Parts: sequence; C-alpha cells; structure tokens
Amino acid sequence: MPEIAIIGGTGIYNPDTFEITDRAYPDTPYGKPSSTILTGKISGTEVAFLFRHGKDKGSYPPSSVPYRANMYALKQLGCKYVISACAVGSLQEEFAPGDLVIADQFIDFTKKREYTYFDDKIVHISIPEPFCPYLNDIFSGAAEKLSLKYHKGGRYMCIEGPRFSTKAESFMFRNFADIIGMTVVPECQLARELGMCYCSLATVTDYDVWKEEAVDIEMVKRTMSECLGNVLRLLETGLPEIGKGRCCSCVEAAESAGAL
Repeated sequence: MPEIAIIGGTGIYNPDTFEITDRAYPDTPYGKPSSTILTGKISGTEVAFLFRHGKDKGSYPPSSVPYRANMYALKQLGCKYVISACAVGSLQEEFAPGDLVIADQFIDFTKKREYTYFDDKIVHISIPEPFCPYLNDIFSGAAEKLSLKYHKGGRYMCIEGPRFSTKAESFMFRNFADIIGMTVVPECQLARELGMCYCSLATVTDYDVWKEEAVDIEMVKRTMSECLGNVLRLLETGLPEIGKGRCCSCVEAAESAGAL
C-alpha cells in the first residue's frame, strides 16, 4: 500500500508521469472522499492521488470539501505522509507570483467546517508546528537542487471562501500572514489527529487585493498553469526521499493526546 499521498487538482495529476496501478473509492465513517483515489507511481515512488475538489464524483468548493472523509480514507489506505499542492495569494511583497512557498504555520479564519474526528471525547491535539518539518526539509532541499524560487517557511492565512477577500480584509491579514488560501484548514490538523505527516506546497498566483485591483479565478488558473512544471519537478525530485531517516513528532503528538 502507498505510504505517500498527494492531494491536488487536475493540473497536478499528470497522466504522462503517473502510472495508475489501482483505484479505490472507500467508505469511511464520514462519508465518501471527494474523488476516487488513484494509486500509482511517480519517479518510481508509489503514491496515492486524491482530487481535493472532486473530479468524477462531483465538484466541491473549499467550504464543502469532505475533509474528514478524505484524510480518513488516505489513512485507511496506509498513507503516512500527505503532500498538499495548492494555489495561494501573497500578502507580502517578497512572496511574488510564481514563487513556491513551503508553509510552516497557519492561522485559521474559517467559520463552518468539521475540524476534528473527536466530537464524542476530549482530545486536545498539540500543534505548535502544524506542518511536518521532516517533509518541509525534503522539499526545500529539492527546490534548492532544482534552483527554484521558493520560501522555506510562510504563515498561511486560511479563509472560508469561496469568495476572495475584501480590500479591508486583505490589509488586515497582511499584519499576520504571508500567504492566503482556503484549504489548509482543517486538512493539516486532521492529519495530525491521525498521526500523519503533512506538507503544503503552495504556488503564489497573485498579490491578493491589497495590491491588485481585483483577483479572479482566471488569474489564479493562468499563473498556476504557468508554474505547474515546477511543482511536478519538485514532486519528482522530493518524493523518492520520503521515508529515509524520518525524524519528526507528528505521530507522537497524536499518541500523547490519545488520538491514536
């Protein structure tokens, strides 16, 4: 079974480099995942791929993604590591469109999501460093090797969506975060509750409305498409390194909280 999962969109899934060996659409206590989970190989490394916003089973905006079912299904398949590929806006001048950001912190500004697996018992998960430092080191090393423009570390402001920010909100968020997106929460914290390592590979697509006149989905898609090759190269370089000398506290945090 694959130990590595990739969550992304249709652009990240590359049929030219992904050799499908199996498909699964499992039931979970939280319903079905957002798409069929594809198992295959990238650069000789076995991975499971999940379309976050759906593909063949429907379409899910950020607020409606079945996050608990997605993460639980990946855990059921045996995945230990989760790599999230996503698009974000920039809240700081130095985080330019086209840059890669390997986030190390998030701020939750969502409002109506299912945030935990523990509605019927008290579990306080420790999450001071929410993203796995082991995975972050692997992909920052891969980015360095490929001479990509990247930022190791970045504060991710997660908003509810599906609308983009107002200018007032964008200027406020600039005081607290570096990038802004809609999907890291609750994915990241659910991964910790399950004892899974989680990493976000975020592509900056725009400067949000603190600098831009407006942000629209076509702008996001256009920049993401232009940068897609870099993300695919990063995955191909970094994935084979995962599992070698793992050193992090993601599993221990879940165990000590009584989540596992």
